[in-house]
Amino acid sequence: MKRRHFLSTGLLATTPQWVTAEQTPPEIPPASPPNRIGVSSYSFWGFRRDELRDIPLCLDHAARMGFDGFEILQRQLTQTDNASLQKIKRHAFLNGLDLMGYSTHQGFLSPKKEGRQKNIDHTIECIEQAYALGIPTMRVNSGTWGTSKSFDELMERRGIEPPLEGYTEEDAFGWVIDAYETILPVAEKCGVVMGLENHWGLGVTPEGVQRVIKAVDSPWLQATLDTGNFLEDPYDRLAQLAPDAVLLQAKTYFGGGVWYTLDLDYPRIAKILRDAGFKGYVSLEFEGKENPLTAIPKSLDMLRKAFA
Repeated sequence: MKRRHFLSTGLLATTPQWVTAEQTPPEIPPASPPNRIGVSSYSFWGFRRDELRDIPLCLDHAARMGFDGFEILQRQLTQTDNASLQKIKRHAFLNGLDLMGYSTHQGFLSPKKEGRQKNIDHTIECIEQAYALGIPTMRVNSGTWGTSKSFDELMERRGIEPPLEGYTEEDAFGWVIDAYETILPVAEKCGVVMGLENHWGLGVTPEGVQRVIKAVDSPWLQATLDTGNFLEDPYDRLAQLAPDAVLLQAKTYFGGGVWYTLDLDYPRIAKILRDAGFKGYVSLEFEGKENPLTAIPKSLDMLRKAFA
């Protein structure tokens, strides 16, 4: 048998018969990997545990516990100069953790223009800090009226408070929308997606959050969805806001909550987010009274199972 004839017949004999010009390989369904799970530094510190305030220490704990990512609470930082931020970024990288969220505070519910401008300036500074850290999304708020004497009183009111005398929510929506339209070019330049949280103030309802997002009308302002901030009808409200979510903050309350405790069905919440096409990070915010070093690993196990 000549060599050329052998090669041609031999190759034909070993080629799978289903691979022909007329046929295509069977379709493979798209993969649906589980959501990655991160933890907020707030889960460790909680504004009250000074021994767990240090961000590098929290990063070490998060890596040891098996998290994929880490969200930084901006108020937890003791220094925000660039050298300090780069040390944190390096520490996270060496621990194999994504820095995936930056949780900030600001408020625009004030008739005083200089007060709103101060918060605009602060938010821009925070965006630039997130950029320096390589963080792609930043939690932002509308703020509250400040007519409650304390946060404890605000929680007693279920997050609802009356406007300042002589003003209405219509005034407040205008202030908030104007503020984020001013901030927007910096977020776009830095590549940091702002996530307006369903928090207190105008964010106490999904309609309030969506009103601001739709008015600003930019991919650089979306929603940070917090599972613990809809105190009534949480599942319907989470479903309403889920299509706008770029980050999910997942509350747990082992040992009982500090201000309240919600019995949240996380498999149900995971399905809501999955049905909305959410593929992003789930960030744990532990808000219970148990020792976080024992409660956070239990929370991670619960979220891994729910978002598998």
